[in-house]
Amino acid sequence: MIRLFLAFCSFLPLRANHLFGAFLGKLLFIFSSDAKNASKQNLRICFPNLNEGDLQDLLKRVLIETGKNLTESGLIWNQSFKENTSLIRNIYGEKYLDSSEKTILLVPHIGCWEITGRVIADKRKITFMYRPLRSSKQNDYLLARRNQGNLTMASADSTGILKIQRALNNGELIGILPDQDPGEEGGIMAPFFDKDVNTMTLLARLAKKHNAQVLMFWAKRLENGRGYDLNFEPVDLSINGDDLESYVKVMNKSIESLVRKTPEQYMWGYRRFKSSHSY
Repeated sequence: MIRLFLAFCSFLPLRANHLFGAFLGKLLFIFSSDAKNASKQNLRICFPNLNEGDLQDLLKRVLIETGKNLTESGLIWNQSFKENTSLIRNIYGEKYLDSSEKTILLVPHIGCWEITGRVIADKRKITFMYRPLRSSKQNDYLLARRNQGNLTMASADSTGILKIQRALNNGELIGILPDQDPGEEGGIMAPFFDKDVNTMTLLARLAKKHNAQVLMFWAKRLENGRGYDLNFEPVDLSINGDDLESYVKVMNKSIESLVRKTPEQYMWGYRRFKSSHSY
């Protein structure tokens, strides 16, 4: 069923694709769903001063963007890297990629994160860390579409960590999406929207160990299916101290600052605060 849905979405031009995604998002808003309930609770946690009317307005916009995220994935995964690149309208901060330093891309779950590594891979090698899905069939299906050409996927385990470290040592780019709960191991509690959450330390540890520059990297979704703007922004994890906890706090604060600019494009359906709140 998922494959049929993604296959259908892959035939829709981006404007029609996003119109369909927006329609699905409106359905998510009308009817009860896990995505709606988790998103609403997360928004209440992060924006406690919003009145009910403003909260509902933001929730609707969030779910519309969530719908677009679902439908655009089918299109992006079934396009070539060059076709993906043709959807980019502007690139900001690309000069930071020209550095001779080892570089780690900090990629939050905001906008169209699926297109980020693919656009990079059109020109150079990059290894992205991912968390395998529970369903082996779904995982194999998605991995086949993500693991192509210059884009290499590394699973979030000891084998994958070795793979991204080798890539970093070889002067290749690596990408990590650090805004998910890493589980009982591999994380520490750090503030995110003024609430302590279990936070991945891997990106901070790698940056510290390899003295690598960190660039926050995201693709902002443009209105009316016009495409995406790519953004690279340096993040100095050592600005408040050289210890791991300080690095992680700065990382979370950087992600939070970005989310506050375009909150509707963040992945609010994920239970980000499950380490401190019940859903």
